[in-house]
Amino acid sequence: MVIRDERANASTVGNGHLGVRTGSAAPRRRCRDRDTPVRSRPAYGDAVTTVRPAAAPPASPDTTAGRLPSLTGLRFVAAFLVFGFHVHIEHLMAPGAVRTTMEWLFGQGAVGVSFFFILSGFVLTWSARKGDTAVRFWRRRIAKIYPNHVATWLVALAVAVVTGAGVSLAVALPNLVLAQAWSPDIDVFFGLNTVSWSLACEAFFYAVFPLLFAGLIRLPGRMLWPAATIALLAVWAVPLLAQILPAEHRYWAIWIFPLARTPEFLAGMLLARIVREGRWPRLGVWPATALAVVAYLTSRFLPDDFRLVAGTAIPLALLVAAVGAADAAGLATPWRSRWMIWLGEISFAFYLVHQLALRVVLKGSGVEHSSLAAIGVALGALVFAVAGSWLLYRCVELPGMRLLRPKSAGRMAYPATPVRPEQV
Repeated sequence: MVIRDERANASTVGNGHLGVRTGSAAPRRRCRDRDTPVRSRPAYGDAVTTVRPAAAPPASPDTTAGRLPSLTGLRFVAAFLVFGFHVHIEHLMAPGAVRTTMEWLFGQGAVGVSFFFILSGFVLTWSARKGDTAVRFWRRRIAKIYPNHVATWLVALAVAVVTGAGVSLAVALPNLVLAQAWSPDIDVFFGLNTVSWSLACEAFFYAVFPLLFAGLIRLPGRMLWPAATIALLAVWAVPLLAQILPAEHRYWAIWIFPLARTPEFLAGMLLARIVREGRWPRLGVWPATALAVVAYLTSRFLPDDFRLVAGTAIPLALLVAAVGAADAAGLATPWRSRWMIWLGEISFAFYLVHQLALRVVLKGSGVEHSSLAAIGVALGALVFAVAGSWLLYRCVELPGMRLLRPKSAGRMAYPATPVRPEQV
């Protein structure tokens, strides 16, 4: 089902960012920065619990600033999988051994989007600010995603006009305001810059995050793992419930519909608090990576309705948490090198640009090439997309954030205390 929809539309994406366990509540105490009591009922942006310093080596500057450099680097890996998936479904290579290899390597590449949704919940919870307001949070998220989205929307619109493809207001307007994922019409949710359907899901997550966070900080610590388990089981419940729908709507209901993707985001939120409070088990980066790779390679054998989201959601969630815990403990990982962090920083722009770049390259090169020629075309498209991503990041994303985001206020809702290395 999924492959059928994806290949029927050459522009599709569907198939294609510490401390110790506490017991009873901490006693009333005085804030360090102002001489007023801490509220007895936490508000949005308030700390979940009192986190005592862990007996661990000093964390890196990135960790103490609340940053997660390895997860930043992994963002590009996920975006690259989505790029490889789109190269694969465009049939750039003629049938043969290389094309079969591409099927194994990138046939499930669209699960990079699932990684983004889990990561989004994790990072937003990790970086929640004490004393923040919902309006300030929403302004920061708009400043982050909307300038890039508008820029690529305009480019996609221009490409549609120049190529004679045409576009209707019923497609362009929902895409511009990030409402296209609420429509089951494939011409709407995959219209213009196809990959922006996932931004419509993110926009919904941002809208409800203050409410979800307010519930999260009231959740007893002993309930975190049961709640995370329920969230991840809900991912599996989605394709089961979708069976009551007509076959033509199941793909949208499982892969596109924002409510259906919310359990992944919620699981990321819960895992962030689990790691922060020292409740993460001793599952290290490499075992979690191996589990994610195995799930990635084997989920292709599941039924269509289960293989894209459900088949990899749990291993991806564990990978995000394990890498986040390693970053918090200041441990070295392959994804926190300078180049990986740079690629991670431009990964949002790369995700939005890559399919537009691929369309331009394929317009001139065609498809069904020999192996060497196809690899050359794919590498050319990759270089083109990375160059375009850097320009978008430097000329649109960074200036947009400086212009639109509110001035920093408050401090981290969680003290930036490292997780003990022995916990990771």
